[in-house]
Amino acid sequence: MTPLEDKLRAAFRAKAGEIPPDAPPLLLPARRRRSRFLAYGGGEKVGAPAQRAWPGWMAPAACGVLVVGVIVASAVTVGGGRLVPSSPARTPAVPTIPAPSPSSYLGVFEAGSPPSYQQIEDFARAVGKEPNLVEYISGWAQPFAASYAQTIRKHGAIMIVQIDPAYASVAGIAAGDYDVYLRSYADSVRDFGHPVIIGFGHEMNAPWNSWGYGHARPSVFVAAWRHIVTLFRSQGADNVTWLWTINADVPGTGPVASWWPGASYVTWIGIDGYYTKPSDTFPSVFGPTIAQVRTFTSKPILLSNTAVTPDANQYANIINLFQGIAQYRTLGLVWSDIETLNHQDWRLEGNHAAEAAVRVGVSGLTLART
Repeated sequence: MTPLEDKLRAAFRAKAGEIPPDAPPLLLPARRRRSRFLAYGGGEKVGAPAQRAWPGWMAPAACGVLVVGVIVASAVTVGGGRLVPSSPARTPAVPTIPAPSPSSYLGVFEAGSPPSYQQIEDFARAVGKEPNLVEYISGWAQPFAASYAQTIRKHGAIMIVQIDPAYASVAGIAAGDYDVYLRSYADSVRDFGHPVIIGFGHEMNAPWNSWGYGHARPSVFVAAWRHIVTLFRSQGADNVTWLWTINADVPGTGPVASWWPGASYVTWIGIDGYYTKPSDTFPSVFGPTIAQVRTFTSKPILLSNTAVTPDANQYANIINLFQGIAQYRTLGLVWSDIETLNHQDWRLEGNHAAEAAVRVGVSGLTLART
């Protein structure tokens, strides 16, 4: 990874850390690992995104919620070494997104959402089309943002949730230690009753996350991914499209096949990648990663987070980005519409050249609507 890419990645993570939950986080204790939650926000590994730490007001609240968590945990029965719900299974949710087509999705990630939809509307005006995907990052132990999902649906779009396990043990997730929280999340998604796209532990092939390359063993991550998918399905959350999100192949990342959980556990492939210099092209940014993915799956590919920096020949390379979407027959893209902390401004609003280029690009998309 180049120094510029490293700065951009750090800035993106910092912006992602500003996203508030739909409601105060629901903290449920990990079996035999409650102390992890007592240190939530202060016990990360070196190099992990410290800006994700909770605000100070949550520290005393967390202890109180832990007590509630213990009570909740005691209300379920134990079977086979894992917590199981005492209530019967409910009716499954509606089916997930129908078979998608290439060049049919335009998405956006905004640092200020949820709960506000205003920035999404500003983006729509800038590009001349309403996006049909809206992405946000859900911190570990935060509840599903159901009210925001309803707002997104009213605008004809689908929510993408990237569940960030920065404060959880990947091995503990695989072992079922967090099942009370995950069942609560799955129940909320099911009860929402409309399509939701969910990813877990995005960019796991990269070294900058605590669950990623060099920090967690791929086999353990795979076990955690499979456990989450299986749990959601057992709760009737069949309205989920599972988005397995990797980082584009850059120096320092690991082989993507090592993290593959299997076709039955994944619906779409997500690839995060950015144009950071004028010489970048779609084949150089995304081509090698797509080639790796195609050695083990033919699942549809979404550019799940991307942007063209102002220093990367922005107008021409935005055009190139959309041309690559058509050439490689990917589903479309999610534009990272943020201003980074080192003043790299990826926002389209007010950048007339970038707006014009994206308008040209989106004119070639036939957006899917639910």
